Amino acid sequence: CFSDKQFLVFFFKQVRRNESGRYVGDFPYISPCGRERNYIRCEDRPVVFTHLLSDEVSGAQRLSYCGGGDKLTVRFEPEKLVMLPENGRVYHPAPGEAGGVGLVKSSLAYELSPCFEFPAGSSSGTPIGFQWQGRRYDLSNELLALI
Repeated sequence: CFSDKQFLVFFFKQVRRNESGRYVGDFPYISPCGRERNYIRCEDRPVVFTHLLSDEVSGAQRLSYCGGGDKLTVRFEPEKLVMLPENGRVYHPAPGEAGGVGLVKSSLAYELSPCFEFPAGSSSGTPIGFQWQGRRYDLSNELLALI
């Protein structure tokens, strides 16, 4: 079932915070399916961005998540990327129902990492900017409050 794109799209579109009152401490997320409840525990975030897609017509870029291809995407917002200096993980806004923050897969984060700008004289710490397709973005770091 985990290679069935239709199932993945359905499952991950249903993911939300577990407010059921059951197993909340062990399973912070849930994906309801009719009367069935799929309780979810993850190492970090339930949404993991795996690919950066470009729309051939508009040129708009979208981040695809959780194996859903073009069926599970959010608009790529470079200025909202966050890199945590303590572990190097990169985060991006995700659907609000799923917690509002998604983890960028390590291989994709590695591809994006040269684009991060650090304060002058520093190659570590929290990035302050992001160079993307000839444009510089000031990083808002607004996701830090949700991580």
